[in-house]
Amino acid sequence: MKKILIIAFMTLWLAPGLALAQRPDATYDKEKLESARVAFITNRLDLKPEQAEKFWPLFNKYNDERSQMMEQLSSLNRSSMNETSDAKAKEIVQQRFVLQQKMLDREKLFMDDVMKVITPVQAVKLGGVNREFTRQVYRMNQGRRHGGGQSTEK
Repeated sequence: MKKILIIAFMTLWLAPGLALAQRPDATYDKEKLESARVAFITNRLDLKPEQAEKFWPLFNKYNDERSQMMEQLSSLNRSSMNETSDAKAKEIVQQRFVLQQKMLDREKLFMDDVMKVITPVQAVKLGGVNREFTRQVYRMNQGRRHGGGQSTEK
């Protein structure tokens, strides 16, 4: 119960900074956002302290590598919006496949490593919990833009 109260307090305390995370024109405290993500995921996966100690370095490394690959994919997608030849378009498609395969291979490696630290059930829940955090931050931001409060949509 104490753990839940601490998480709830942190979430409420960090909410204003989290809401700004989705607004490109606003500044936000990246450390607060990451602290909230750590608290949210740790709580939702019910990570024990010894699990969390080993889990977070693995997760952070994977997340950084995945972010870099997503940026490369985004760059490829932007380049495909320009007028291009058939040959160049085929090359872009192949580059996308190579990058997507790299992302899949990296995810497989991450899952192999992370299941040595957390249970398979926790590992399966991880992706959904991470997306849930992002959705929650987005909803908080939307609520602030459209009337000041949190959105109650689900």
